[in-house]
Amino acid sequence: MRRIPPLSTPLALLTAVAATAVALGGCAWSGDDAGDTHPPAAPRGLTVQAGSSTTAHVMWNRATDDTEVTGYEVYRDAKKVKEVAGGEQMVDVVGLEPDATYTFTVRARDAEGNVSEDSERLSVTMPAAAAADRKAPSRPGRLTGRAAGSSSAMLSWGKSSDDRRVASYEIYQGGSKVHSVGGGQTATLVTGLRPGTDYTFTVKARDAADNFSPASSRVRLTTAGGGKASGRGTAPTAFRAGTHEKGGAYYIDLSWVPPRTGGAVAEYQIQLDGRTATSLVFGGTAPKDRAEHSFYIGRKSGEPHRVKVRPKLPDGTWGGYTPERTVTTG
Repeated sequence: MRRIPPLSTPLALLTAVAATAVALGGCAWSGDDAGDTHPPAAPRGLTVQAGSSTTAHVMWNRATDDTEVTGYEVYRDAKKVKEVAGGEQMVDVVGLEPDATYTFTVRARDAEGNVSEDSERLSVTMPAAAAADRKAPSRPGRLTGRAAGSSSAMLSWGKSSDDRRVASYEIYQGGSKVHSVGGGQTATLVTGLRPGTDYTFTVKARDAADNFSPASSRVRLTTAGGGKASGRGTAPTAFRAGTHEKGGAYYIDLSWVPPRTGGAVAEYQIQLDGRTATSLVFGGTAPKDRAEHSFYIGRKSGEPHRVKVRPKLPDGTWGGYTPERTVTTG
């Protein structure tokens, strides 16, 4: 009977190495295939307003992602109508019908093509067509402005007049439009600026027939250096704090007026006793005139606490804190 010799050492070693290589190759392939599958957060702070009878101005706050937001998709009545780069948070949607109502949403997209959930849905009704309106609004009154820290500027101007009505005011930085507010607003906070940089702004009024006024006077300003805080002008105003008791438990009650940014401020950070306590995010439509919030603090009476609030601005940076208030439970 013929005996089969045992497997030689070189062949056994080669087989083992090949098996290990296959296993390692499989692991490496699996990791590469996974990639970035985490979508960005849904954009917050959506605002939509009619710039004219055929144009809607859509703005939103910067979305967050574990890598980078590279673009935004704008939808009108569930149809994608615009795409903008990740560094932009506003767009004009044109070619709309006068007197019609449209619903807008926005999605964020990252470099891997992951798309966020929809932002909140907002509707806007376009003004009626202004027949044979060729008369432009008057030039806005004197434009004034000041830096509001290192990345924002507060602008205000005098009202324009029009034979029908002013639909919106368009804000320009140099020759580029950077912001838009409704025709009833004569002040706004421009965010997303660079620290320690000179800027020149002008404002134009626009009516429902897309007639533009002459540009306002220019205002020149310089933002603060990068090491400085956002500062005044970006903080909420009329900040109030108190307490109430319910069922043996105490709560701190806060209220404030949101900063005027020309958009919606949907997120705030609450600092309690010198430490960040929580981030407050308003779902749905963020309050514009006055915001309110209550939170549980404990069951001990006669306990003092210090509290203040700051907003997250549309460009994704934190604004200035309110003055600190001290409250005592009970």
